This record gives sequence, structure tokens and C-alpha cells, in this order.
Amino acid sequence: MDTVEGVKGGKVLLTIHFVNCSFILAFIREHNDAQSVIDIFNYLQEILGIDKFKELFILVLTDNGSEFSNPKEIEFDSNTGEKRTQIFYCHPSSLYEKGSCEVNHELLRRIGTSFNDLTQEDINLIMSHINSYKRKKLNNESPYSTFSKLYGEDTINKLGLQEIEPNKVNLSTHLLKKEVNLNDKHHLLLISNYRVEF
Repeated sequence: MDTVEGVKGGKVLLTIHFVNCSFILAFIREHNDAQSVIDIFNYLQEILGIDKFKELFILVLTDNGSEFSNPKEIEFDSNTGEKRTQIFYCHPSSLYEKGSCEVNHELLRRIGTSFNDLTQEDINLIMSHINSYKRKKLNNESPYSTFSKLYGEDTINKLGLQEIEPNKVNLSTHLLKKEVNLNDKHHLLLISNYRVEF
């Protein structure tokens, strides 16, 4: 588990990387604080159910960022008090302990570095493309395909992701280009990381 920051002071992502299949989830957050992380884990339990949640998140490895400073609220179900996962922390200055997570972060940064104009639906689209990108380390399978075999297609559907055909995977800044309706009174055109209003 990690945080990916966009522009300073802007929206951030919580990423959850599954080492066994290189699958990654990402969730948009307005602020980089502990409560937003707790809220995401509560949301995941709600949509997946406690049994599937516990299967997916047996343990979670993260760094010592302040957003991960309340492990008990993540580890325990706030309604029942049942332990649902266990948090472990990397050693200080030991990013290599989460190295495979960084590979997915590099793919994410190919698509864009600012999250301020993005919604969770946009993030799900990005993650669908990243997870559909085939990897040599997975015997030329995609993380999506591997995760689906391990945990079921129904689980992925609940997470809001979809499989992208190999020839349609897009890991560039063009993925989120939006069409502009020139008949609107106010137009916003996204060009790379610049905002041009006309």
C-alpha cells in the first residue's frame, strides 16, 4: 500500500498492489490523511464482504507515512471489532521492500501526473488499462487475467475494473482526453498538463 502524489497540495491516490499477480488498485483522495485511508478500507469491506476482504488483504505492507499512522482502524472492523487484516511497515528509507509497487506507479505516471481533474471513474479506467497490460514476469499474462483466476471475475467487477483488449491498452496521456462540445458556453480543453479555457 502506498500513496502517489500528483501536484503539490492536490488530490492523491491510495494504491494497493498485489505482489502475487502485479495487480493494482487505486483510489482518489482529496487529502493525504489517515481518515481517507481508513474510509477506503471500510468501503472495500462493504463492497467485497468480510470474507473476500480477509482473503484479499491477509496482510498489508506500507511505509511510515502519516496517512498510515492509524493501523488499528484499518486492521479492525469498526462495527464488530473483528480483525480483518494486519498492517506491517517497511524499514525506514527502504523503498526496495515495495519495489514491484513502484513499477505500476511508473506506468501510472505515463498517463499523467496530476489527479486534480480526475474522478474515481477516471482512475478505474486508468487501472483497467494498467492491469490489462501483459507482463513478462506473468508468462505474458496480464495482472487482470491472473487476479481474475485467483480471486474471481466477480471480485474485479465489484472493484469497478474491466479487462481491456490487448490491442486497445493505452498507457499514454491520450487515455483521458475528453471531447469538447464547442456549442457549450464554457469550454475546457485539457492539453497535457495545461488548462486552456476559451
